[in-house]
Amino acid sequence: MPRLVRGALIQTKLCEPSTSPVAKIKQAMIDKHVDLIAQAADQGAQVCCLQELFYGPYFCAEQEMKWYEMAERVPDGPTTRLMMELAKKHKMVMVVPVSEEDLTGVYYNTAAVIDADGTFLGKFRKMHLPHCQPGFWEKFYFRPGNLGYPVFDTAVGKVGVYLCYDRHFPEGARALGLAGAEIVFNPSATVAGLSEYLWKLEQPAHAVANQYFVGAINRPGMEAPWNIGEFYGQSYFCDPRGQFIAQSEKRTETDIVIADMDLDIIREVRNTWQFFRDRRPETYDALTDL
Repeated sequence: MPRLVRGALIQTKLCEPSTSPVAKIKQAMIDKHVDLIAQAADQGAQVCCLQELFYGPYFCAEQEMKWYEMAERVPDGPTTRLMMELAKKHKMVMVVPVSEEDLTGVYYNTAAVIDADGTFLGKFRKMHLPHCQPGFWEKFYFRPGNLGYPVFDTAVGKVGVYLCYDRHFPEGARALGLAGAEIVFNPSATVAGLSEYLWKLEQPAHAVANQYFVGAINRPGMEAPWNIGEFYGQSYFCDPRGQFIAQSEKRTETDIVIADMDLDIIREVRNTWQFFRDRRPETYDALTDL
């Protein structure tokens, strides 16, 4: 029998002005996602991934101390606990990107991974933090990740996470493949005119090079405090051949992308293209020496 997995990606607009109190923004976005997660479950989703920093705006577009209020402990914070309850209720694996407080005043851009029975499996902390262009001031808020590239053994298979800017670095994508990832999710906040051409190039390339499925999520439309560009949605799934199997055509609207993934295709593709067999890691020392 084929190993069929139905996945869901949720892209959604901010539903409360960024000038509102942080607690109000956060609660409104959580409430909205509770409904969207239920809709994904009603469509048969077995695994669901939310967008980067899902319960607020992409606040790294400005440097304001108020946004530290977004952070919570993971898994002991209320949002992760709620998502654990929803995962159990809907019998659905969940990838939940949040702002994590590790120690008092020490924060990470993090994605919690929760199994279909509500068990917290672990977390990925964003490894590469942009701080190089107007509107991407992540190092003001976060430390770079320090947990490596974990792959989580879930009810639907082996799941890995890469977060937004990470996708520009092929090394971590390869590490996830070598660790056995079958589906890699990349929740992002990326804007038109800067990376749109790369949006449908880099991640299918990672899928081909490492022969796994990729689910890529982007925010839709205009959103303050980001006022110098437009997020363009167009979330998608691609298969180990780099082919798009489901994608949103919506640039400015909320959407749920649903795809059926046959994980047995991974073996078929790897038996055809023996990229892992033909690797020459003994010749790659220069990659870490430079």
